[in-house]
Amino acid sequence: MDQKILSLAAEKTADGLQEFLQILKEDDLTDLLQNQAVRGKTAGALLKAIFKGLPCSEEAGALKRLKIYSCCIQLLESGDLQKEVASEITGLLMLEVHRFPGQLLVELANEFVSAINEGKLTNGKSLELLPIILTALGTKKENLTYGKGELSGEECKKQLINTLCSGRWDHQYVIQLTSMFKAVPLTIEEVEFVVEKVLKVFSKLNLQEIPPLVYQLLVLSSKGSRKRVLVGIIAFFNKLDQQHNEEQSGDEYLDLITVPLDELRHVEGTIILHIVFAIKLDFELGRELLRHLKATQQGDFSSICPFSIALLLSVTRIQRFEEQVFDFLKSSVIKNFKDLQLLQGSKYIQSLFPNECCISTMILEVVNNSVHSWDHVTQGLVEFGFILMDSYGPKKILDGKTAETSSGLSRMPNQHACKLGANILLETFKIHEMIRQEILEQVLNRVVTRASSPINHFLDLLSDIIKYSPLVLQSCSSKVIETFDYLSFLPVQTVQGLLKAVQPLLKVSMSIRDSLILVLRKAMFASQLDARKSAVAGFLLLLKNFKVLGSLSSSQCSQSIGVSQVHVDIHSRYNSVANETFCLEIMDSLKRCLGQQADVRLMLYEGFYDVLRRNSQLANSVMQTLLSQLKQFYEPEPDVLPPLKLEACILTQGDQVFLQEPLDYLLCCIQHCLAWYKSRVVPLQQEEEEEEEGFYQYLDDMLESITNRMIKSELEDFELDKSADFSQSTGIGIKNNICASLVMGICEVLIEYNFFISNFSKTKFETILSLFMCYKKLSDILNEKSGKGKTKMANRPTDSFLSMKFVSDLLTALFRDSTQSHEESLSVLRSSNEFMRYAVNVALMKVQQLKETGHVSGPDGQNPEKIFQNLCDITRVLLWRYTSIPTSVEESGKREKGKNISLLCLEGIQKILSAVQQFYQPKCYQFLKALDATDKEEEEEEVSVSERAAFQIRQFQRSLLNLLSSQEEDFKSKEALLLATVLTSLSKLLKPISAEFVQMLSWTSKICTENSCEDASFCKGMLSLLFNLDVSCKSPVGLLRDLSQDIHGHLGDIDEDVEVEKTNNFALVNLKTAAPTVCLLVLSKAEKVLEEVDWLITKLKGQANHKIIPEASSQAALTNHPMEKTTIIQLGTLLTFFHELVQTALPSGSCVDTLLKDLGKMYTTLTALVKYYLQVYQPSTGIPKNMEKLVKLSGSHLTPLCYSFISYVQNKHSRSLKCTGEKEKTAAGPTAIVSC
Repeated sequence: MDQKILSLAAEKTADGLQEFLQILKEDDLTDLLQNQAVRGKTAGALLKAIFKGLPCSEEAGALKRLKIYSCCIQLLESGDLQKEVASEITGLLMLEVHRFPGQLLVELANEFVSAINEGKLTNGKSLELLPIILTALGTKKENLTYGKGELSGEECKKQLINTLCSGRWDHQYVIQLTSMFKAVPLTIEEVEFVVEKVLKVFSKLNLQEIPPLVYQLLVLSSKGSRKRVLVGIIAFFNKLDQQHNEEQSGDEYLDLITVPLDELRHVEGTIILHIVFAIKLDFELGRELLRHLKATQQGDFSSICPFSIALLLSVTRIQRFEEQVFDFLKSSVIKNFKDLQLLQGSKYIQSLFPNECCISTMILEVVNNSVHSWDHVTQGLVEFGFILMDSYGPKKILDGKTAETSSGLSRMPNQHACKLGANILLETFKIHEMIRQEILEQVLNRVVTRASSPINHFLDLLSDIIKYSPLVLQSCSSKVIETFDYLSFLPVQTVQGLLKAVQPLLKVSMSIRDSLILVLRKAMFASQLDARKSAVAGFLLLLKNFKVLGSLSSSQCSQSIGVSQVHVDIHSRYNSVANETFCLEIMDSLKRCLGQQADVRLMLYEGFYDVLRRNSQLANSVMQTLLSQLKQFYEPEPDVLPPLKLEACILTQGDQVFLQEPLDYLLCCIQHCLAWYKSRVVPLQQEEEEEEEGFYQYLDDMLESITNRMIKSELEDFELDKSADFSQSTGIGIKNNICASLVMGICEVLIEYNFFISNFSKTKFETILSLFMCYKKLSDILNEKSGKGKTKMANRPTDSFLSMKFVSDLLTALFRDSTQSHEESLSVLRSSNEFMRYAVNVALMKVQQLKETGHVSGPDGQNPEKIFQNLCDITRVLLWRYTSIPTSVEESGKREKGKNISLLCLEGIQKILSAVQQFYQPKCYQFLKALDATDKEEEEEEVSVSERAAFQIRQFQRSLLNLLSSQEEDFKSKEALLLATVLTSLSKLLKPISAEFVQMLSWTSKICTENSCEDASFCKGMLSLLFNLDVSCKSPVGLLRDLSQDIHGHLGDIDEDVEVEKTNNFALVNLKTAAPTVCLLVLSKAEKVLEEVDWLITKLKGQANHKIIPEASSQAALTNHPMEKTTIIQLGTLLTFFHELVQTALPSGSCVDTLLKDLGKMYTTLTALVKYYLQVYQPSTGIPKNMEKLVKLSGSHLTPLCYSFISYVQNKHSRSLKCTGEKEKTAAGPTAIVSC
């Protein structure tokens, strides 16, 4: 029969074939075709002949053709056909689809849809036909019967696609089905059907099946729905990551982890590559990605997650998007840090956003994830890390200092962003070996090329990188050596930081060490002063870190500098014996510096002490060097006065006078080295005492002789009496100033030396007092000569030669030592209030230096642990002195010139509390524990930070109450302000809502409510404290409203005929304090609340754009959104606050200007909120009632009064100002409000 059909088909006309096929039954025809196809014999030719003989123009032929089509589809699905046969049949079927009538196409398509939704497909080979069928159907213009109605071909196609996407898809055909839609012309709506269906199927597939499906989906997105595709992919992987993190977070879930982490990360990496490839082919996809993520940036960062960040970093490899992506990531990071900062300072916003996302954590998660072969992300990470460090690193400010603050919670968003950049680079360096060379090169390039700008952040990063793996970095030694060539041209501070950072490399790489020594030797003889100072800094660092055999261990030395460095000792190469020769060579080089400028010598003297402690075997060489230098300026004859040749320390060149030898620093260095050597080394070398006794005994004798002769010397012996010229405009004056400074420094050094060797001898303490009197006479003369306008100690430098440890010991002896045997000798020092005042002043000076620079001068000045211990000891003493002898008791005795000692102690406590919170935030508990006078540690139970802080707070509360209860003429403004500042600092350590915090808030509120005080600074300090406490538990708008009523009551109304009733909510607010003090304070707080409300409105708008606010049918449901309610309440209360102030007769100047500016901000914020409601709420639901009330209230209670206030200000100015220009300038502020 098959031969018959084929022979008929070969004829010129198809009439015979058509007649023959009409006679054959459908079943016979399908059986014949099936047999031929399975055998693989002439199936294609037979099928072609059958189609030729069954034209679609005849209904019977079309129906038979449909039957044949169905049979072929079953054959294809059966899997019984050979591959070639199946391909041939498929091709023929594709060609014949367009000949079908529309109605049969609908039936054919329905068969496919039913088969797919019912899971009847066996191998899916027939699916290649479906896109052709749907395409053909879409071209039919006539109406076709579909279901119970009639639709056009295009509408039928749409319904079929909808039905297909509504049904169930077998997992194994999802990719094929998605790919199929590429060949079908689709409308935007149809694309959305398909995309939504595919995205829903994601969660039901195996992880390995998702990358090819995503690829097909991305290809399909070129037809539309790009945003939905990207959002769906990002949301799916974000959810997977969250699930995985939750599964890993608890041990009980460890057995239930559904996806291995390694597999998940590799799949994510593949997906990212697919998306990047798709963006390269379709830039609109990339633009859509950025548009979507920028939109979520305004809301709650819902689409910003580790996966989307990794995707963006990969997209940076496409040049067109590189700059845009990095700008977006930069702005997202800084915005997120600002959001977190705002949350940190506002309790009511914290309650609305308990789990605000942290982008920095996500980015660091991306760094960790990149270990799973995410090479396409790594380069973007490195670039982004450097972008953050470059953009947000410390900046140089006008006076040349660096605009940096400390670590901890007080850091500004810019500094957090810079630190994040450093962390990205450090973690990337640790994980990716291939990128290490590039990171190191870029860091070193920035250190060299940006030396004029602050680069501490790059030096810190370099130090962390080298600490991590000095041995690994040996391969990069050429770059480090190349950097050394620029040392002579870099600032000294940069050189010190750089050499400290590379120090571990010097221990493991001979080539790096040798290169550095060559560079330093050249620099020693350079013409630039900074180059020579850099050489000294480098050599000192080498001496500190290459230990000589027999030197004390680190624990014995209690070293400060370099404690944080990683020590790498390769003993086979650099053993201690070899180090000795190396160090002695360096010492010879350093001795040549003693003939150079004062700055170079000074650096050497400041560094020798640390060298000695780190390398005690160099003591002989160091001390002999110092001794020979001192001999040049020492008068050996015991009767010669003065004992030192000050003239030799000064160099005169023409009209210019310079300091040649910083003799005070030399003596200070000798004194500290000698004290350390005698206390640490000598006891361990008793058997060698005869050999070692020489130099230190000789130095002791010299210092003793200098002390005795300094006491005997009069100022005339130094030619520094009152008649001497101290002006800075003459050579003699400059010389005398230098000499005076040297003598004062020497006196301080000798005071510390004599106290150290005194063993509480009365004679020695008398010597100390005599040295102090010499110091004080010179200080008084310099102050007198500098002019009456300057305060006490005005032209003294902000530093002292006394070490911080000595200041601590001295204050303890003066104020706390109650040992009977010390009583008589200490009475000598205690008899001089001036000396005790001086001791406390030096302590204040040291703390101020710590706050400004992060370290103090003198021994252990760079060691945070030692500084912290000294701060604890000093604070304990100052606290005892202040609470034991209050200022009122001290002043009841004889009055002396200078500050009250107790007041100085309180000032010291205030400065130390500020410094501890700035630099030692994590150690606040240890600090408070150290202040506790009880020594019963073994009996002590665990006490919280809040309880310890509350104990100290109570002491200062008592002091303040005593001060407030004193007579008005006895009120001490300075002390009251200091107490308010101390209480503010301590209150920051209280845990909000704890019993101690509640007590503090209640007490502060009571003080402000019941105590009237006309001192403006104290009033501002206490009200600021009240605001700080109030903000920690709720919004301050209620407090602002109450204060505004008080201000209005005391200052009166802008309408002179209106008598305002005084509310007296807070007694601290009175006629003297109401303006400008309290008025400016409350306006600044109101401004901050407005900023917070603006932030909330921005969040609301962002969430509205993403439909995060649930759509509700009723108005009541809409108004229940907590963010909206909070926003309206804040603005409503602020409105009543401004309602009071615009009626107040404020004095001209800052109060009026600030109020007008804040009113403008208030109206801007109200406008933003109104626009939000107009955008979100539909006419059917209307605006919420509370919002309507707010708008009406602004119109009735604020706007009319604003115009009255503007008229009041203009009338007041027109009466008082004579200059028309000034009048116009002043009216500029009100004009802004009128425009609102």
